[in-house]
Amino acid sequence: MRPINEFFRWSRHEVLCKARRMTGVKFATAMRLRPNARMGAAAILVGGCVVSLALNWPGQLSYDSVVQLHDGRTGHYNSWHPPVMAWMLGLADSLVTGTGLFIVFNTVMLFVCLLSLLWVRSRVPPGVALAAAICVSLPQILLYQGIVWKDVLFADAAIAGFVILAHADRWWGREILRRALFCAAILLFALASLARQNGAIALAFGALAVASIAKRNGFHWRGAVACGLGAMAAALAIVLAASVALAARTIGVSGPQVQIKLLQLYDLIGEVRVDPALGLDELRRVNPALVQAIRTDGVRLYTPARNDTLTGSFRLQNEFADTDPAAISAQWWDALLNHPADYLRVRARVYGWVLFTPDLVQCAACYTGVNGPSQYLRDLGLKHEFRPQDRVLANYANLFVSTPAFSHAAYALLALALLVFLIRRSHPSDLAIVSLLAAALVFALSFFVISIACDYRYLLFLDLASLTGFFYCVATWAD
Repeated sequence: MRPINEFFRWSRHEVLCKARRMTGVKFATAMRLRPNARMGAAAILVGGCVVSLALNWPGQLSYDSVVQLHDGRTGHYNSWHPPVMAWMLGLADSLVTGTGLFIVFNTVMLFVCLLSLLWVRSRVPPGVALAAAICVSLPQILLYQGIVWKDVLFADAAIAGFVILAHADRWWGREILRRALFCAAILLFALASLARQNGAIALAFGALAVASIAKRNGFHWRGAVACGLGAMAAALAIVLAASVALAARTIGVSGPQVQIKLLQLYDLIGEVRVDPALGLDELRRVNPALVQAIRTDGVRLYTPARNDTLTGSFRLQNEFADTDPAAISAQWWDALLNHPADYLRVRARVYGWVLFTPDLVQCAACYTGVNGPSQYLRDLGLKHEFRPQDRVLANYANLFVSTPAFSHAAYALLALALLVFLIRRSHPSDLAIVSLLAAALVFALSFFVISIACDYRYLLFLDLASLTGFFYCVATWAD
């Protein structure tokens, strides 16, 4: 043992002697024998991506997912859903049957974004590996990335757009790289806008981020504004062109028009419930039978948690279908202008369910398995299925129920705290993440106006944006 001990003492002595002849930076680099924090966090993220794909493959499919996959395979898109989902599913299905490639696209996009944040700064703190483990372990990343929903596509595309802008700010001095990153961000914001009806909120904040980044890097404010408006115009042009192309394959009545009509009816029923004396004179002139159905079946079936319960009345549904959307819209505006307090009370209750999700069973905290219309399943070669890994994922997700991990309100508070911190710190690349967090908060607020159900997935963007902001702040803490 003595020769071995002498050898190690001699080796250590030689290293120290050589290190003393190096500069301070080289000395620190030579003596950094502990595991690299960046590589450790990267390994956790890569491992999390592999585990998520392995557990979810070939995808978790709800009723909407099956319908959209069927639309994508047939090439005829139902206008109730954003047609870009059906188009992407059809494209992926033509390459590899099913939804496997689609969930690979979503999952890899999010994990690559998180992974890239490790290289936004020259140094990362040791705690970044723990932050990576926390993010990867949450159901919003481990499970939701495998669910074939437009909400996941929108959230991932929007986050990717802002993360790319952070890198564009970081590498502003390299013109070719900067232009390429801006183009990629514009494409992703366009995709996010196509994936959700209110996804344009992310696009607007993306344009604001472009202008702010240009201003920070020496542009005059007029030039910075021009950059932001140019980015928005380019993205909107892509959205318009894609919408026109996809509309050629869309069948049925206008989905957005029916959805607005349904939202307005839902609001009117809620207002009658909180204020039975509310007059519906505009609607009575057109269809008094619908007014009667609202005051009876509608009030009885109404709940601020979701509008699905209204389908329990055939009379209400039939009268609703027979009524001109313009008549319902006129009554909705009349009630809003003359009784705004009733409208705000109803919307506050509905939004309370969306933001706080007091009953995660009603609000569908998670989803696993394959379920959809029987005919569509047969056409697709699928079956109602709940695999062993689906049970594992469902049980795992249930561990987080009734904890802040499944609380949009908790993520909103986290987003606000990170927003204040980043604004005060104001480092390079912070502007993009500030814009991401602000976009997520405004996106969440938009559901005060448009929500008709409390499904947890609707505010998934808020959760994932907050987690991305959290990971970014930890990864850049050393600077």
